[in-house]
Amino acid sequence: MSLRILADENISFSMVSLLRNHGHHVIWIMEGQRGLSDREIIEVCREENAILITEDSDFGEWVFAHKEKGFSVLFLRYNQSDLEQICQALLNVLEKYKDNITRKFIVITKNKIRIRDLF
Repeated sequence: MSLRILADENISFSMVSLLRNHGHHVIWIMEGQRGLSDREIIEVCREENAILITEDSDFGEWVFAHKEKGFSVLFLRYNQSDLEQICQALLNVLEKYKDNITRKFIVITKNKIRIRDLF
């Protein structure tokens, strides 16, 4: 099953390409929507029914402090030297949770994956 993904500006072209090559529909902010505010990105996620992939920790604040609802976040935390491992972990998460990824805040690091349900 192909997932709709919104890739934030901070997501690399190589990661976007990888996701597309694995059959996911990726909307990349860098392709025509540069400079959107966080709130606008959230709205695009809702409108497109897409999962946000980001390296921006501010989205944790939007979800947990401001109680924004109606979208899912995959937050990537890694060093550039760990990019290959993070990419594989991301693909694994998308495959494993493809049928149950809505309303989740997922943090992917080199050594751990944390999943929190959002309501």
